[in-house]
Amino acid sequence: MQNARPRSHRRSAAVLSAVLAVLLTAPAQAASARSASTRTVSAGTVSAGTAAVRTAGPLADAFARAAETYDVPRDLLVALAYAETHLDGHGGEPSASGGYGVMHLVSNPTARVLERAAELTGQPAAALRENDAANIRGGAAVLRSHADALGLDAAARKDAGRWYRAVAEYGNASGPETARLYADTVYDLLGSGVRATVAGGEVVTVPPTEVRADRGPHEGLREAAPPPASPDHPGARWVAAHAGNRTAAGRPGTHRIDRVVVHVTQGAYAGAISWFQNPAARVSAHYVVRSSDGRITQTVRDRDVAWHAGNWSYNTRSIGIEHEGFVGDASWFTDAMYRASAALTRAVCDKYGIPKDRAHIIGHDQVPGATHSDPGSKWDWARYMRYVTGNTAPWSATVDNSTSGAFTASANWSSASTAGRHGPDHRRARPATSSDVARYRFAVPSAGTYRVEVWYPAAPGHNSAAPYVVATSSGSRTVHVDQRTGGGAWRSIGAFALRRGTHDTVGVSRWTSGKGLVVADAVRLTRL
Repeated sequence: MQNARPRSHRRSAAVLSAVLAVLLTAPAQAASARSASTRTVSAGTVSAGTAAVRTAGPLADAFARAAETYDVPRDLLVALAYAETHLDGHGGEPSASGGYGVMHLVSNPTARVLERAAELTGQPAAALRENDAANIRGGAAVLRSHADALGLDAAARKDAGRWYRAVAEYGNASGPETARLYADTVYDLLGSGVRATVAGGEVVTVPPTEVRADRGPHEGLREAAPPPASPDHPGARWVAAHAGNRTAAGRPGTHRIDRVVVHVTQGAYAGAISWFQNPAARVSAHYVVRSSDGRITQTVRDRDVAWHAGNWSYNTRSIGIEHEGFVGDASWFTDAMYRASAALTRAVCDKYGIPKDRAHIIGHDQVPGATHSDPGSKWDWARYMRYVTGNTAPWSATVDNSTSGAFTASANWSSASTAGRHGPDHRRARPATSSDVARYRFAVPSAGTYRVEVWYPAAPGHNSAAPYVVATSSGSRTVHVDQRTGGGAWRSIGAFALRRGTHDTVGVSRWTSGKGLVVADAVRLTRL
């Protein structure tokens, strides 16, 4: 970016998880599966077989005190902070959009969250910027103020799902779609759980939590039609930056494109997209890549000039790619992010004839006259360039419900052809309080960690908490997915340690309290 920058009911759920583990995995694995946890992606129902232990320490204590003072769910508060900063206050220095501290209290020309926090807590702005405990209190106070404005009474405040709209407001998004993206990110974390090691070695955790988000007016924003596709990069999504933050052009006819510039957002994914839509920002990039799963959003057309390099000549001749995170924290730079970004860079280089070398794929810190340090010393250039040049393509395999010999399901799973399916058809079945698992069999080449992605057509009549069961090397893990939303594309449900061999690796069960038809379509494994 061009602006100044300094430098994410339990007993019954446990029983269900254990039963599913027995059904999917060998008997020898069933005992360990009984303690497996379950979680939800994008605000379905999430349960934990065993609660994680929270390690005591000053940051954990600060979250607990702030949550109690302002009657905010403690785990929701931590999940929101992790989505914003990975619980790193960055020494009181601002993010790219002017956000401070663990809770990312924003102070910029269009959002005065820091000032509002000072008003609500009686704390000076300097303390809210620099002191973690004060900053967390400020964030809790602001979140509570949004809840009050929405009319949440004491009973409603006990239900984390009822806070969805308050979380969406907290993100200061530029529009309702970006607000939903922000809130869904927080609720994904609340569902999957958080474990963060912070300064001094303290560990702050959130156990996977049973929650059903009440999206209110945000429900259905992305169900009427799929998100607009990126005009220039297949698989990416399109959210246009404000016209005042870019320059219309006709590249490469008007300007030759011969560079890719790698950036780090100094903030969260949804926040960066929203900031580019803010006319006060005076900054943009062509693409933004998400940390958790490598999702890409395009905000400026390749043909146009994004304002990202701080050098007009380099702006006119380059494609700018922002990566979610902070330069001093390597935890943001996931393998999924590296691979997705590298595939994007490789495609850009092939399209415009850019050599795939470090003279033409550069960091923001290499731009002449640059005042920025991104992507910083934590960015693994060697790995990134290996991925860009295509020398380390990961093993990957897909099983569709139509794949002969690799998919099995009972006659209760009928065939259907809902729009957005992966192949010629998909399977669906009504929920039942008995086991009936549709199984996906893979020949896993070696023991290791694999990303598991699922594909299903989304529809209002599909299940709100469809159980996907993964046979890991230490037992089964169950992930509940809201199949009413987010379909028609590959969707990561996590990374799991798998054993070598040919076996039923993933299953979809009918045993769920969620409403609607359970869908079994396609599953993809990728070696990490």
